[in-house]
Amino acid sequence: MSKVFKKTSGNGHIALYLGKRDFVDNVDSVEVVDGVVKVDPSGLDGKKVFVYLACAFRYGSDDLDVIGLSCRKDIWINRVQVYPPTDGNATKSPMQESLLKKVGEQGYPFAFQMPPNLPCSVALQPGPNDSGKACGVDFEVKAYIANEANNADETIAKKDTCRLMIRKIQFAPTKNNAGPKSEITKQFMMSDKPIHMEASLDKEVYYHGDPITVSVKINNETTKVVKKIQIIVEQLTNVALYSSDTYTKPVCTEEFGETINGNSTFEKTFQVTPLLANNKEKRGLSVDGRLKDEDTNLASTTLSQDNKEMQGILVSYKVKVNLMVSGGGLLGGLTSSDVAVDLPLTLMSPKPAERTSPSSQWMDKTSP
Repeated sequence: MSKVFKKTSGNGHIALYLGKRDFVDNVDSVEVVDGVVKVDPSGLDGKKVFVYLACAFRYGSDDLDVIGLSCRKDIWINRVQVYPPTDGNATKSPMQESLLKKVGEQGYPFAFQMPPNLPCSVALQPGPNDSGKACGVDFEVKAYIANEANNADETIAKKDTCRLMIRKIQFAPTKNNAGPKSEITKQFMMSDKPIHMEASLDKEVYYHGDPITVSVKINNETTKVVKKIQIIVEQLTNVALYSSDTYTKPVCTEEFGETINGNSTFEKTFQVTPLLANNKEKRGLSVDGRLKDEDTNLASTTLSQDNKEMQGILVSYKVKVNLMVSGGGLLGGLTSSDVAVDLPLTLMSPKPAERTSPSSQWMDKTSP
């Protein structure tokens, strides 16, 4: 462990410890969320200590909580009792063993196994004048003192709780297959021959910040002229909560002044690079979840297994190649049309290299 994350309750009677805050979703399984809670029994007044892991969708401002309106919907939640312990012989992970050595006899381990159909940590980018926490999907580990694990009639004081936000993340698969290819043949009115276009990507998966290579082949058998080629990268955000709504936002638009005359062929490779830095003003754009105020990037493509039904925010991308074709014949350039194809795009982060450190850094903060 290079870091240990610690959060202490306001009254100091419990403290939550995690060895990391990023947990990897490998599509078919998710890393176990495990940690330790340090408990001072003298301050419990006969109550118990529980820990929960919750995946929630935040869809409103924190201000709504003040007037009694919840701005969160729990997508998934699981609770365990850590004190008094209910299973003293449970197998402990190496990370828990290390934490227990540091915490001492007052330490009690816990572990959660998330199902693979939960969404990843994603936030919707606020507008320039928006305030408060961004809408999106987040994950929270919370330790608390109570008589029962989940009693709606029991009030739990903030001083009896401590929490840490975590992230569920996916990395690009190590195997990168050949890229997708799409083609179209379009016939125009008053023209007996078509335009044929083929577009392709050189690989299936691209990393954030890398240029996307788009190859375009055109066979223009008409008398019309292709005035320019437009390449657009679009982000599709599917918000699956009470209903399923998909929002499409362009994250990169490039126009290339290529002229393809009638009865001619054309072949060229173009590069476009979608970056969050060029989309900072777009409200509602999906970005990867962040902890505190660190930098982030455009949300990664959501990978799922066997099209399992998922709730929350699901993100995908496509590359649209559009030919702007001028009119011909009697009307000349007064009419125009376009020829377009779509290519699916997988945009993700590479899996970081494993790093080990002989020392541990403690990140400590007291909950309000």
